[in-house]
Amino acid sequence: MLWGGMAGEFDLEMMQRAIGLARAAAAAGETPVGAVLVDPATGEVVAEAHNQPIGCSDPTAHAEVLAMRAAGARLGNYRLTGLTLYVTLEPCAMCAGAISHARIGRVVYGADDVKGGAVAHGPRFFEQPTCHSRPQVTGGVMGEDASMLLKEFFRARR
Repeated sequence: MLWGGMAGEFDLEMMQRAIGLARAAAAAGETPVGAVLVDPATGEVVAEAHNQPIGCSDPTAHAEVLAMRAAGARLGNYRLTGLTLYVTLEPCAMCAGAISHARIGRVVYGADDVKGGAVAHGPRFFEQPTCHSRPQVTGGVMGEDASMLLKEFFRARR
């Protein structure tokens, strides 16, 4: 499902990068989710991360949150106004809230998360009247690739 326009070549390149980070998460025994924050004006990668709640003993150590923390530290600002976040899985409610508070301008995600997602599913966080800032959202970019990585990861653990 796509909102806010079609994915371009740069979007595909950044999602490939996020999928590489998701693979690194899987190799570390973490749920394979990767995130890349980019300045769309320059194309510069500002920060990137993969899921690490197990390794960090931190339930908030989702890829999106870790990438936003790194970007904030690098830029010296908690507001990440206008940046684009590429993430392999539809953000959960916690991450959607953080994305809104950070004032991220655009979110591009891969796989839908029917059970835990909060953008296209569940609470549809960015559609709520209490949402402070609503990014442009493009969903489903390389969604099959991201979904397959998740399915393979969980299949191997059952």
